[in-house]
Amino acid sequence: MTTFDSEEVSIAQSQNFVYDFLSDFNNFEKLMPPQISQWQSDGESCSFNIQNMATLGMRYQSKDPQNHIKIISEGKSPFPFDLQCFIEEDGAASCRVKLQFNAQMSPMIKMMAARPLENFVNLLAVKLKEVCEGMVA
Repeated sequence: MTTFDSEEVSIAQSQNFVYDFLSDFNNFEKLMPPQISQWQSDGESCSFNIQNMATLGMRYQSKDPQNHIKIISEGKSPFPFDLQCFIEEDGAASCRVKLQFNAQMSPMIKMMAARPLENFVNLLAVKLKEVCEGMVA
């Protein structure tokens, strides 16, 4: 198992607000980088294409109210993975979030995908902060 951890970001929104945002895949499109196309979501699952790489599908596996969300791969993903969202309260109107991407990859895929996946998980965390702080609670 290969693990990629995002930087921990501090978000000026409540833990509940960020949890609710992350609990709906329709919101994830706002977090995606420009290399993502063919976004589809029904709220509980999503799929998208990463330019020059692969199509990935994801669905929620578990949601621990306010604290933790676990998302797993679904469909024709090139390798099994999960994305975990850890949300900690940091006062009444702020929280800290860390994302963790865990993947089972062959050494060859790992060589090609490690840097893009590391960048992807960090970008998601940064965009989460930007988007959530730009919204009215």
